[in-house]
Amino acid sequence: MKRRSLEAIVVCASMLWPGSGVLVGNTNGSAGDMPAYYDGQLFTINFKELPPTSEEVVQARNKSVNIIFMSDPGLPGGQPFISVLDAIQRDGFNPLWQEVQLLFNAGFTPRQLTSDTEIQAAMAAGQVTLFPTGELYRCSVVGKKSQAQ
Repeated sequence: MKRRSLEAIVVCASMLWPGSGVLVGNTNGSAGDMPAYYDGQLFTINFKELPPTSEEVVQARNKSVNIIFMSDPGLPGGQPFISVLDAIQRDGFNPLWQEVQLLFNAGFTPRQLTSDTEIQAAMAAGQVTLFPTGELYRCSVVGKKSQAQ
């Protein structure tokens, strides 16, 4: 137990202390805010990658990691694909997230998907392929966005 606590403190310290040499740029605070969908609703999340040297250790010790679906190629017209979450607070939420890249298969036009259920249906229909990246993030839902934003 003490060993786990010490490892968690080391990981958190390397993420949060300036000058640790682990991070490039600063996504602490609202600089790490971005939109994400959960079950068709748009939320604001605060999102920050764990240091690559810590990701494997943290994930090995924490089996209840959520998934955030991202699609780096984006949508037609240069529009970004807004990330999709598989859980929020009060629905199996854990602040650790494994990134899974979603790529649309040949013959299927990329479109915005807004729930993990919709993503699973697209995968079952052969429209998309999912690729776990091995990247682990600290993510928290910080607000609900109105659809007009």
